[in-house]
Amino acid sequence: LCFRRYFLMALTSCLFWNTFGLSEAMDSKPNILLFLADDLGIGDIGCYGNNTIRTPNIDRLAREGVKLTQHIAAAPLCTPSRAAFLTGRYPIRSGMASSNRYRALQWNAGSGGLPPNETTFARLLQQQGYTTGLIGKWHQGVNCESFNDHCHHPLNHGFDYFYGMPFTLQNICQENKPPELDVALQAKLWLYSQIITLAVLTLTAGKLTGLISIRWKIIAFFTLAGGLFFISWYSSYGFVQYWNCILMRNRDITEQPMRLERTASLMLKEAVSFIKRNKHGPFLLFFSFLHVHTPLFTTKKFLGKSHHGLYGDNVEEMDWMVGKILDSLDKEGLKNHTFIYFASDHGGHLEAQEGSAQLGGWNGIYKGGKGMGGWEGGIRVPGVFRWPGVLPAGTVIDEPTSLMDIYPTLVHLARGILPQDRVIDGRNLVPLLQGRAQKSEHEFLFHYCGSYLHAVRWHEKDSGAIWKAHYITPVFHPPGAGACYGKGICPCFGEGVTHHDPPLLFDLSQDPSEAKPLSADTEPLFDTVIKKIGRAIEEHRRTLTPVPEQLSVYNVVWKPWLQPCCGTFPFCWCDKEGDSTQSL
Repeated sequence: LCFRRYFLMALTSCLFWNTFGLSEAMDSKPNILLFLADDLGIGDIGCYGNNTIRTPNIDRLAREGVKLTQHIAAAPLCTPSRAAFLTGRYPIRSGMASSNRYRALQWNAGSGGLPPNETTFARLLQQQGYTTGLIGKWHQGVNCESFNDHCHHPLNHGFDYFYGMPFTLQNICQENKPPELDVALQAKLWLYSQIITLAVLTLTAGKLTGLISIRWKIIAFFTLAGGLFFISWYSSYGFVQYWNCILMRNRDITEQPMRLERTASLMLKEAVSFIKRNKHGPFLLFFSFLHVHTPLFTTKKFLGKSHHGLYGDNVEEMDWMVGKILDSLDKEGLKNHTFIYFASDHGGHLEAQEGSAQLGGWNGIYKGGKGMGGWEGGIRVPGVFRWPGVLPAGTVIDEPTSLMDIYPTLVHLARGILPQDRVIDGRNLVPLLQGRAQKSEHEFLFHYCGSYLHAVRWHEKDSGAIWKAHYITPVFHPPGAGACYGKGICPCFGEGVTHHDPPLLFDLSQDPSEAKPLSADTEPLFDTVIKKIGRAIEEHRRTLTPVPEQLSVYNVVWKPWLQPCCGTFPFCWCDKEGDSTQSL
């Protein structure tokens, strides 16, 4: 009897202190560390089933925290996906969804970008007393009307500190790599320039030999017109490395062009420094990797070390960087006071190849990849959380969640208030992550490709079924290949897509690979499900309001007067970093 009484007292005391400790942790504002990889496939890391690429640090986060198996990006491409992540809203609501073939920002000197009237989670956390920092990739625009108005810049969107690329990595950022920006258009422009040059030379030769009767003024006109035509396009496409491959600290350019061999060390050094400076918190650090986007520049320490070529080397280097930043948290005694999140902005890039070498990621069992608005491989991404003592370790959640959910989740943790003047599509994940809720708050998720709705997911909570209807799918090339090889990326509209009426229907709970479409003959609920999803689309579209399209052709073209330049334009060159990197 005495033993039973003692046992009950001990159990009550344990429960009290566990509850008290949890409550105390939840009452305080945690530091927040967000890792977002670029183009990483869900099948590329160990905790999601890869047993050949070594990712021990990301795997440790999953063991010590919560892993989401149905974590969905709001878009299959960088710019719109990151806009949705930052704002908690579908990119079509902010104008960051394109109706043309330019689905992401193309230049630092474009005028499009995340509109100043959008409220990011960084802005809301800043208002709650957080010191906010962004290190790495931005790709949400820089200027609107002049080269220094910085209307789209991170510092104008709630970040106190920025160090990184205002744009994104491109092949041209590395020496001896083939260009990837408007390759077909550049080829046509070269051809037209050569035709004009040949015509001028022919006319000149004809005039000098007397074979052609033509005035010198006409030849001079064609020469001038040809020269102006060449300058008009070569001044942008001929110097992409200088215009797009730059590093900035806050509003100042530190490298133009950037030197990739030291970029990883610089960004790692900046992250460690930010944590040390702000260890008394609370702080928000958004570490936005340049890894694992092509050209996959990898330092010598990791070259040739993986079993998957350059891509695997790059993934393993990224994981090492995660570990170094986690070590910095531990060194400052912040492990138990920091909410950590790791994800990718969308699926792996299947079409990224160089000869027989695959330079894009692996999306596991899921069909499709980067750029494909509906297929799972383009939008299902890793999602890992850790907050020791608050989130249960070793938890796996198979409920539909979205990158947009990070927005209300962070605002909740910071004890802020969500904007009431706009639709927020994300949902607070804290109850789900802690196990206090068993079901996702998302009933429907809408999968866009640019501004075109390609598919819709319905989470039927009563039955547990997860229906997904595809209204538009890309035409794979070659047929049956599973990607659009030879095109760089699959299109959203036009001849490169197929419209489905009735839509293709899958039950992802039974067929996550989307291999066997259902029909009215094979699925008794087919008509009911299609009607339910159709009504949801109508309701969703009623919540959309017209906004300026940030990715219109005008907004994405290069404008010399908007070009960030660390010298006097067009002489834009600087290296303010010198040899400031240190071995970390």
